[in-house]
Amino acid sequence: MPKPTVVVSDLHLGAPSSAEEEFIDFLKSWHGRAELVLVNGDLFDFWFEYRTVVPSQHFAVLKALSDLAASGVRLILVGGNHDSWGGRFLEDEIGMRCLDGPVELELGGKRAILAHGDGVGPGDVGYKILRRTLRSRPFRTLMRLVHPDLADRFVQRISRTGARSAAERARSGVRAKILEEYAAEQFETRADIDLVIFGHCHIPQLRSFGAGRYYINSGDWIEHRTYTLVTPDEVRQREWDGRAPGEAGPA
Repeated sequence: MPKPTVVVSDLHLGAPSSAEEEFIDFLKSWHGRAELVLVNGDLFDFWFEYRTVVPSQHFAVLKALSDLAASGVRLILVGGNHDSWGGRFLEDEIGMRCLDGPVELELGGKRAILAHGDGVGPGDVGYKILRRTLRSRPFRTLMRLVHPDLADRFVQRISRTGARSAAERARSGVRAKILEEYAAEQFETRADIDLVIFGHCHIPQLRSFGAGRYYINSGDWIEHRTYTLVTPDEVRQREWDGRAPGEAGPA
């Protein structure tokens, strides 16, 4: 049996509501059993790479990711709106390839378009301008002048990760619809594409667009603990229950 590609997104590790211990167990369950673990944005609630500083609160999950890579599993992080500033440390020391979406990759024998989902689709012009600014080289240079503790404290004040209001949930639903419609457009115009994969809205979705063609939103680990498995034969979505697929349950 071919080893699967495992897709997750929106862990927001470091936020008060994050599930770091569960995610570490999840990573351990895939040692040598997956071809690729793909994190489609917002692995961290805040991540910025300074030249000589690594956030100490993420040591345990960084160790788990490094161990997973050492077991032969490839790792990819597509930058999200909370952690698009990955670089040398994650790539050289952890073994996680860092990409800035949208990108096209071969996943489980299928051609995929993937991006975190922020700034994708029509509208939201103001954010798209801000996104380009925040990911620019001048911004990174200025950010390195800010002490890491101050940067982290500031982000904690403005981050809205966690318990969401009804209005915020409604906005997520609107964003989910925009992303799904954008995915449908890609399938209409690109006969060579098998998968379109987004995250960002924290709402798990798996929709078929014909034989072997799927729109995937892998959901989040704030509320849902969902992930998606991709092989040449199937695409399926599951919720983490403490066991990798194929493991026997308790007697």
